[in-house]
Amino acid sequence: MEDYGIGDRLKRFEDDLKSRCLECGRGENDVTLIGVSKVFPVEYAKAAYNAGLRDFGENRVQEFVPKTEEFSDCGYSDARWHLIGTLQKNKVKYIVGKTYLIHSVDSAELAAEISKRSVCNNVTSDILLQVNVSGEESKHGFAPEMLPDISAQIAEMPGVNVRGIMTMAPIQKEEGDAGKVFGNTRKLFENCSYGKWDILSMGMSGDWKYAVAEGATHIRIGTAIFGDRAAYTASV
Repeated sequence: MEDYGIGDRLKRFEDDLKSRCLECGRGENDVTLIGVSKVFPVEYAKAAYNAGLRDFGENRVQEFVPKTEEFSDCGYSDARWHLIGTLQKNKVKYIVGKTYLIHSVDSAELAAEISKRSVCNNVTSDILLQVNVSGEESKHGFAPEMLPDISAQIAEMPGVNVRGIMTMAPIQKEEGDAGKVFGNTRKLFENCSYGKWDILSMGMSGDWKYAVAEGATHIRIGTAIFGDRAAYTASV
């Protein structure tokens, strides 16, 4: 199977991640690396799996479903699939029971739909609440001040297990801008924990080092592992 250079990129990133964890006084196993294969075909995800990656993220249900099915057909049963992008209520039925973790629950209505579909399928869905810490209008998620009440409300829904929160930082205008957003998110995570909260999902290819320094348990990395999406799209 062709590697597409993914093995080398993954190894370099894993080494960088270990170094960053050591710099921040964290263990190398404290942070879960999620490889985001958005846009790239399933062969790229399979190459990453063969190079040792086990956690995979997708933004769109249209890509999530066929990739998970292909992995299942290939016997890659230990792969963990994360839905990290905006999820519409009418798409929930396609992914419940196939997700290891849904990162982007941004409304009580969406949580209720996940709850309903999970109960119907006799499964429990692990979810994260997406919080718009930066306050950008373009970002989805709950306002920080809503988190205590909404987390308590959703935690009472059957068929869902709230594991923590997720956020996205704005593109950095100055070095370190992302660290401020991630620091504020960490404080929310620590102060608003409802039940068993153990996952803080934040950090992508351009800002993951700041996320690790601020306590991220999961980082979502695409470009650094799979390559430049624009270049790939232009080539096909």
